Amino acid sequence: MIGIGKILLRATRQFGTALLLMAAISANAQANTIVRISTSMGDFSLELFDTATPVTVQNFLSYVNSGAFNGSYFHRLVEDFVVQGGAYKFVPFQGAVIIPTNDPIVNEYGIPNTRGTVAMAKVGGNPNSATSQWFVNLADNSASLDERNNGGFTVFGRVLGDGMLVLDRINELTTYNLGSTHAELPLRDFGASASLGAANFVAMNAEVVQRYSSALSVFEYHSGILQTTVDGGETLGTYSLNLSLQNDLPGIVFKLNADSLVDLGISPDDRATFSSDDNRLRIPYLELNNNGNVSAITNVVFVLSDATNWLFTLESYDQQ
Repeated sequence: MIGIGKILLRATRQFGTALLLMAAISANAQANTIVRISTSMGDFSLELFDTATPVTVQNFLSYVNSGAFNGSYFHRLVEDFVVQGGAYKFVPFQGAVIIPTNDPIVNEYGIPNTRGTVAMAKVGGNPNSATSQWFVNLADNSASLDERNNGGFTVFGRVLGDGMLVLDRINELTTYNLGSTHAELPLRDFGASASLGAANFVAMNAEVVQRYSSALSVFEYHSGILQTTVDGGETLGTYSLNLSLQNDLPGIVFKLNADSLVDLGISPDDRATFSSDDNRLRIPYLELNNNGNVSAITNVVFVLSDATNWLFTLESYDQQ
Protein backbone atom coordinates (compact mmCIF):
# COMPACT_ATOMS: atom_id res chain seq x y z
CA MET A 1 0.00 0.00 0.00
CA ILE A 2 1.30 3.43 -0.92
CA GLY A 3 1.38 5.78 2.05
CA ILE A 4 1.32 9.54 2.35
CA GLY A 5 4.54 10.90 0.90
CA LYS A 6 6.06 11.99 -2.36
CA ILE A 7 4.06 9.54 -4.43
CA LEU A 8 0.80 10.62 -2.79
CA LEU A 9 1.68 14.30 -3.20
CA ARG A 10 2.31 13.70 -6.87
CA ALA A 11 -1.09 12.01 -7.05
CA THR A 12 -2.65 15.11 -5.52
CA ARG A 13 -1.87 17.00 -8.70
CA GLN A 14 -3.00 14.30 -11.07
CA PHE A 15 -4.86 11.74 -8.91
CA GLY A 16 -3.13 8.82 -10.49
CA THR A 17 -0.25 8.72 -12.94
CA ALA A 18 -0.65 5.53 -14.95
CA LEU A 19 -3.01 6.52 -17.79
CA LEU A 20 -4.50 4.03 -20.24
CA LEU A 21 -5.90 4.84 -23.68
CA MET A 22 -9.70 4.78 -23.49
CA ALA A 23 -11.49 2.28 -25.73
CA ALA A 24 -14.15 4.42 -27.41
CA ILE A 25 -17.63 2.90 -27.38
CA SER A 26 -18.39 4.73 -30.64
CA ALA A 27 -17.51 7.95 -32.38
CA ASN A 28 -21.11 9.05 -31.93
CA ALA A 29 -21.18 8.41 -28.22
CA GLN A 30 -17.98 10.39 -27.76
CA ALA A 31 -19.49 13.43 -29.48
CA ASN A 32 -22.80 13.35 -27.59
CA THR A 33 -23.56 14.28 -23.99
CA ILE A 34 -23.64 11.42 -21.48
CA VAL A 35 -25.80 11.53 -18.35
CA ARG A 36 -25.45 8.97 -15.58
CA ILE A 37 -28.67 8.17 -13.72
CA SER A 38 -28.26 6.59 -10.29
CA THR A 39 -31.42 4.88 -9.06
CA SER A 40 -32.51 2.75 -6.13
CA MET A 41 -32.24 -0.27 -8.42
CA GLY A 42 -28.81 0.52 -9.89
CA ASP A 43 -27.09 2.95 -12.25
CA PHE A 44 -27.57 3.39 -15.98
CA SER A 45 -26.22 5.94 -18.47
CA LEU A 46 -27.90 7.84 -21.28
CA GLU A 47 -26.36 9.03 -24.52
CA LEU A 48 -28.25 12.18 -25.59
CA PHE A 49 -28.83 12.95 -29.26
CA ASP A 50 -27.42 16.47 -29.18
CA THR A 51 -27.54 17.09 -32.93
CA ALA A 52 -30.78 15.32 -33.83
CA THR A 53 -32.86 16.83 -31.00
CA PRO A 54 -30.98 19.95 -29.78
CA VAL A 55 -33.92 21.74 -28.14
CA THR A 56 -35.03 18.64 -26.24
CA VAL A 57 -31.49 17.80 -25.11
CA GLN A 58 -30.85 21.32 -23.81
CA ASN A 59 -34.19 21.27 -22.00
CA PHE A 60 -33.36 17.94 -20.34
CA LEU A 61 -29.88 19.16 -19.39
CA SER A 62 -31.31 22.31 -17.84
CA TYR A 63 -33.12 20.13 -15.30
CA VAL A 64 -30.12 17.83 -14.78
CA ASN A 65 -27.65 20.69 -14.25
CA SER A 66 -29.98 22.54 -11.88
CA GLY A 67 -30.26 19.45 -9.68
CA ALA A 68 -34.01 19.26 -10.28
CA PHE A 69 -33.92 15.49 -10.79
CA ASN A 70 -31.80 14.79 -7.68
CA GLY A 71 -34.10 13.23 -5.13
CA SER A 72 -36.84 12.67 -7.70
CA TYR A 73 -38.39 9.28 -8.41
CA PHE A 74 -40.08 7.21 -11.10
CA HIS A 75 -43.78 7.88 -10.57
CA ARG A 76 -45.22 5.77 -13.39
CA LEU A 77 -44.53 2.22 -14.56
CA VAL A 78 -46.55 0.43 -17.21
CA GLU A 79 -45.16 -3.09 -17.33
CA ASP A 80 -43.28 -3.91 -20.53
CA PHE A 81 -44.13 -0.46 -21.88
CA VAL A 82 -42.54 2.59 -20.18
CA VAL A 83 -41.11 3.80 -16.88
CA GLN A 84 -41.53 7.54 -16.35
CA GLY A 85 -40.01 10.19 -14.05
CA GLY A 86 -39.09 13.85 -13.85
CA ALA A 87 -42.29 15.07 -12.19
CA TYR A 88 -41.99 14.72 -8.42
CA LYS A 89 -39.65 14.56 -5.46
CA PHE A 90 -40.52 12.88 -2.16
CA VAL A 91 -40.00 15.17 0.82
CA PRO A 92 -40.33 13.67 4.34
CA PHE A 93 -43.40 14.97 6.22
CA GLN A 94 -44.68 16.58 3.00
CA GLY A 95 -44.96 13.73 0.52
CA ALA A 96 -44.84 14.23 -3.24
CA VAL A 97 -43.62 17.69 -4.26
CA ILE A 98 -43.94 18.81 -7.88
CA ILE A 99 -40.69 19.66 -9.68
CA PRO A 100 -40.95 23.26 -11.00
CA THR A 101 -41.01 23.27 -14.79
CA ASN A 102 -39.63 25.54 -17.48
CA ASP A 103 -41.64 26.62 -20.51
CA PRO A 104 -42.84 23.79 -22.79
CA ILE A 105 -40.63 22.98 -25.76
CA VAL A 106 -41.20 22.32 -29.44
CA ASN A 107 -41.71 18.71 -30.46
CA GLU A 108 -38.69 17.21 -32.28
CA TYR A 109 -40.02 13.78 -33.19
CA GLY A 110 -37.94 11.92 -35.76
CA ILE A 111 -36.45 8.84 -34.05
CA PRO A 112 -38.63 5.77 -33.35
CA ASN A 113 -39.54 4.78 -29.80
CA THR A 114 -37.74 1.44 -29.75
CA ARG A 115 -36.63 -0.46 -26.64
CA GLY A 116 -33.95 1.37 -24.69
CA THR A 117 -34.68 4.81 -26.12
CA VAL A 118 -35.52 7.79 -23.92
CA ALA A 119 -38.33 10.18 -24.82
CA MET A 120 -40.26 13.17 -23.47
CA ALA A 121 -43.73 12.86 -21.98
CA LYS A 122 -46.31 15.48 -22.92
CA VAL A 123 -49.95 16.48 -22.64
CA GLY A 124 -52.44 14.67 -24.83
CA GLY A 125 -53.53 16.63 -27.90
CA ASN A 126 -50.61 19.08 -27.64
CA PRO A 127 -47.39 17.97 -29.39
CA ASN A 128 -45.43 20.99 -28.09
CA SER A 129 -46.13 20.52 -24.38
CA ALA A 130 -43.11 18.59 -23.02
CA THR A 131 -41.45 20.06 -19.92
CA SER A 132 -39.64 17.97 -17.29
CA GLN A 133 -41.16 14.50 -17.57
CA TRP A 134 -39.33 11.79 -19.51
CA PHE A 135 -39.56 8.06 -19.92
CA VAL A 136 -37.57 5.01 -21.00
CA ASN A 137 -39.14 2.65 -23.53
CA LEU A 138 -39.10 -0.85 -22.02
CA ALA A 139 -40.14 -2.43 -25.31
CA ASP A 140 -40.42 -1.50 -28.98
CA ASN A 141 -43.20 1.09 -28.72
CA SER A 142 -42.77 2.58 -32.17
CA ALA A 143 -46.20 1.40 -33.30
CA SER A 144 -48.00 3.26 -30.49
CA LEU A 145 -45.77 6.27 -29.71
CA ASP A 146 -44.55 7.45 -33.07
CA GLU A 147 -45.90 10.16 -35.38
CA ARG A 148 -49.52 8.99 -35.46
CA ASN A 149 -49.79 9.67 -31.72
CA ASN A 150 -49.82 13.35 -30.74
CA GLY A 151 -47.20 14.26 -33.34
CA GLY A 152 -44.89 11.49 -32.13
CA PHE A 153 -43.05 11.32 -28.82
CA THR A 154 -39.59 12.87 -29.15
CA VAL A 155 -36.80 10.36 -28.60
CA PHE A 156 -33.72 12.32 -27.45
CA GLY A 157 -31.39 9.60 -26.16
CA ARG A 158 -30.71 5.95 -25.54
CA VAL A 159 -29.62 3.71 -22.68
CA LEU A 160 -25.98 2.62 -22.97
CA GLY A 161 -24.22 -0.65 -22.26
CA ASP A 162 -26.07 -3.08 -20.01
CA GLY A 163 -28.18 -0.29 -18.49
CA MET A 164 -31.43 -1.95 -19.55
CA LEU A 165 -30.77 -4.59 -16.90
CA VAL A 166 -31.48 -1.85 -14.34
CA LEU A 167 -34.65 -0.78 -16.17
CA ASP A 168 -35.79 -4.39 -16.42
CA ARG A 169 -35.27 -4.68 -12.65
CA ILE A 170 -37.55 -1.67 -12.18
CA ASN A 171 -40.04 -3.20 -14.62
CA GLU A 172 -40.42 -6.18 -12.27
CA LEU A 173 -41.59 -4.05 -9.33
CA THR A 174 -45.21 -4.03 -8.18
CA THR A 175 -47.21 -0.88 -8.99
CA TYR A 176 -49.79 0.75 -6.72
CA ASN A 177 -52.69 3.11 -7.36
CA LEU A 178 -52.25 5.98 -4.90
CA GLY A 179 -54.36 8.53 -6.75
CA SER A 180 -54.67 10.22 -10.12
CA THR A 181 -51.06 11.41 -10.41
CA HIS A 182 -49.69 8.17 -8.96
CA ALA A 183 -52.02 5.56 -10.40
CA GLU A 184 -49.16 3.33 -11.60
CA LEU A 185 -46.50 3.99 -8.97
CA PRO A 186 -43.66 1.42 -8.72
CA LEU A 187 -42.67 0.80 -5.11
CA ARG A 188 -40.04 -1.26 -3.29
CA ASP A 189 -40.73 -3.34 -0.18
CA PHE A 190 -44.27 -2.06 0.14
CA GLY A 191 -47.43 -3.89 1.11
CA ALA A 192 -51.03 -3.09 1.96
CA SER A 193 -50.25 -2.54 5.64
CA ALA A 194 -46.93 -0.76 5.16
CA SER A 195 -46.32 2.89 5.87
CA LEU A 196 -45.15 4.67 2.73
CA GLY A 197 -41.72 6.30 3.09
CA ALA A 198 -38.78 7.53 1.06
CA ALA A 199 -37.19 4.06 1.04
CA ASN A 200 -40.15 2.65 -0.91
CA PHE A 201 -39.70 4.87 -3.96
CA VAL A 202 -37.42 4.23 -6.94
CA ALA A 203 -35.42 7.39 -6.34
CA MET A 204 -32.75 8.84 -8.59
CA ASN A 205 -30.14 11.50 -9.17
CA ALA A 206 -28.62 12.59 -12.47
CA GLU A 207 -25.16 13.90 -13.38
CA VAL A 208 -23.55 14.84 -16.67
CA VAL A 209 -20.39 12.78 -17.15
CA GLN A 210 -17.60 13.02 -19.68
CA ARG A 211 -17.68 9.40 -20.81
CA TYR A 212 -19.69 6.25 -20.42
CA SER A 213 -18.42 3.81 -17.81
CA SER A 214 -19.94 0.71 -16.29
CA ALA A 215 -17.60 0.96 -13.27
CA LEU A 216 -19.38 1.38 -9.94
CA SER A 217 -16.92 4.01 -8.67
CA VAL A 218 -15.65 6.71 -11.04
CA PHE A 219 -13.76 9.99 -10.58
CA GLU A 220 -13.66 12.54 -13.41
CA TYR A 221 -11.06 15.31 -13.36
CA HIS A 222 -13.02 17.83 -15.40
CA SER A 223 -15.94 17.98 -12.96
CA GLY A 224 -14.18 16.95 -9.75
CA ILE A 225 -17.05 14.52 -9.05
CA LEU A 226 -16.51 11.07 -7.55
CA GLN A 227 -19.49 8.76 -8.01
CA THR A 228 -19.75 5.60 -5.98
CA THR A 229 -22.01 3.16 -4.14
CA VAL A 230 -21.41 2.78 -0.41
CA ASP A 231 -22.52 0.04 1.95
CA GLY A 232 -22.75 1.36 5.50
CA GLY A 233 -23.94 -1.89 7.02
CA GLU A 234 -27.32 -2.62 8.61
CA THR A 235 -27.31 0.61 10.59
CA LEU A 236 -26.61 3.06 7.76
CA GLY A 237 -27.79 1.11 4.72
CA THR A 238 -26.49 1.16 1.14
CA TYR A 239 -26.52 4.30 -0.98
CA SER A 240 -25.51 5.56 -4.37
CA LEU A 241 -23.90 8.97 -3.90
CA ASN A 242 -21.33 11.40 -5.17
CA LEU A 243 -18.68 13.61 -3.64
CA SER A 244 -17.05 16.82 -4.89
CA LEU A 245 -13.29 17.47 -4.82
CA GLN A 246 -12.47 20.45 -2.59
CA ASN A 247 -9.65 22.25 -4.39
CA ASP A 248 -9.34 24.94 -1.72
CA LEU A 249 -8.32 22.46 1.00
CA PRO A 250 -4.89 20.85 1.50
CA GLY A 251 -4.49 17.26 0.41
CA ILE A 252 -7.14 15.37 -1.52
CA VAL A 253 -10.44 16.15 0.20
CA PHE A 254 -13.95 15.34 -0.98
CA LYS A 255 -17.28 16.61 0.33
CA LEU A 256 -20.37 14.42 0.30
CA ASN A 257 -23.18 15.96 -1.76
CA ALA A 258 -26.22 15.29 0.40
CA ASP A 259 -28.73 15.71 -2.43
CA SER A 260 -27.05 12.90 -4.36
CA LEU A 261 -27.95 10.20 -1.82
CA VAL A 262 -30.12 7.45 -3.25
CA ASP A 263 -31.20 4.63 -0.94
CA LEU A 264 -30.47 1.33 -2.73
CA GLY A 265 -32.63 -1.75 -2.89
CA ILE A 266 -29.70 -3.82 -4.18
CA SER A 267 -26.15 -4.58 -3.02
CA PRO A 268 -23.91 -4.60 -6.10
CA ASP A 269 -20.51 -6.26 -6.19
CA ASP A 270 -17.42 -4.03 -5.83
CA ARG A 271 -19.39 -1.53 -3.75
CA ALA A 272 -17.51 0.71 -1.37
CA THR A 273 -17.93 0.34 2.38
CA PHE A 274 -18.05 2.79 5.26
CA SER A 275 -17.28 1.73 8.81
CA SER A 276 -18.36 3.93 11.71
CA ASP A 277 -15.90 2.02 13.89
CA ASP A 278 -12.90 3.72 12.29
CA ASN A 279 -14.64 6.34 10.10
CA ARG A 280 -13.06 4.92 6.93
CA LEU A 281 -14.58 4.90 3.48
CA ARG A 282 -13.03 2.08 1.45
CA ILE A 283 -13.40 1.83 -2.33
CA PRO A 284 -12.05 -1.47 -3.74
CA TYR A 285 -11.75 -0.20 -7.33
CA LEU A 286 -11.84 3.41 -8.51
CA GLU A 287 -11.74 4.33 -12.19
CA LEU A 288 -10.11 7.67 -13.01
CA ASN A 289 -11.02 9.60 -16.16
CA ASN A 290 -8.58 12.37 -17.09
CA ASN A 291 -10.27 13.92 -20.15
CA GLY A 292 -10.51 10.60 -21.97
CA ASN A 293 -7.40 8.95 -20.54
CA VAL A 294 -8.47 6.22 -18.15
CA SER A 295 -6.59 4.60 -15.30
CA ALA A 296 -7.55 2.91 -12.05
CA ILE A 297 -6.46 2.67 -8.45
CA THR A 298 -7.49 0.03 -5.93
CA ASN A 299 -7.98 -0.30 -2.17
CA VAL A 300 -8.68 3.41 -1.88
CA VAL A 301 -9.13 4.59 1.70
CA PHE A 302 -10.66 7.89 2.79
CA VAL A 303 -10.96 9.01 6.38
CA LEU A 304 -13.94 11.04 7.56
CA SER A 305 -11.88 14.05 8.60
CA ASP A 306 -14.76 16.46 9.30
CA ALA A 307 -18.02 14.78 10.28
CA THR A 308 -19.90 18.08 10.59
CA ASN A 309 -19.24 19.01 6.96
CA TRP A 310 -18.97 15.43 5.65
CA LEU A 311 -15.42 15.87 4.42
CA PHE A 312 -13.36 12.81 3.45
CA THR A 313 -9.56 12.99 3.11
CA LEU A 314 -7.62 10.52 0.98
CA GLU A 315 -5.44 8.37 3.24
CA SER A 316 -4.00 5.69 0.96
CA TYR A 317 -4.47 3.62 -2.17
CA ASP A 318 -2.74 1.02 -4.34
CA GLN A 319 -1.57 1.90 -7.85
CA GLN A 320 -2.64 -0.61 -10.49
